[in-house]
Amino acid sequence: MKEETIKVKATWADPSALGLFGLGMVTLVASSQKLGLTDGLAFIVPWAVFLGAFAQLYASIVDGKLGNTFGMTAFGAYAFFWFGVAASWLIKLGVFGERLASDVDPRQLGFAFLGYLIFTMMMTIGAMETNKVLFAIFFFIDLLFIGLFLNSFQFMPEITHGLAAVSELVISILSFYGAGASVLNKHFEREFIPLGKPFGVFKKSVS
Repeated sequence: MKEETIKVKATWADPSALGLFGLGMVTLVASSQKLGLTDGLAFIVPWAVFLGAFAQLYASIVDGKLGNTFGMTAFGAYAFFWFGVAASWLIKLGVFGERLASDVDPRQLGFAFLGYLIFTMMMTIGAMETNKVLFAIFFFIDLLFIGLFLNSFQFMPEITHGLAAVSELVISILSFYGAGASVLNKHFEREFIPLGKPFGVFKKSVS
């Protein structure tokens, strides 16, 4: 009997809208605290974990299945950022004990922000060849990490805190816009909401 091999190809939808929605939600809630509109960290933690982390992690996994290295790396890296930040907040709040909370040095978190700033600057270059909305999101993430990094070392604290707060709110607005565009443009099969064409500075070489 001759054996036949049947290949089944799974179809995955573009996860960008979900990932951007998760980013938009967590930055909206987190920016409200930085801007002084709300107080405390306790109710930011769930949104950091479930929207900032899990939603973007899911988007990263799906982008990986679609062969999108840029999307997989970006969503995955920022998902783990929100996992790390949420854990840091829990330590600060004393969830894991007073001894651990008393050993906190915010400068260590500052070096984490520096690492993500370096990463984001590289991703910003890549975003130039996606669309202008995504590029703007990465640009303001750069500003966010500059503010967070400098503020962690108490460098011009009021100014750097304000830079981080405003940048985070702008990231939220742009992410909601990008999420809406990703869904509706696909749904209506046309450019219902413009995202802006790539800059065309780093064109792919044609072999």
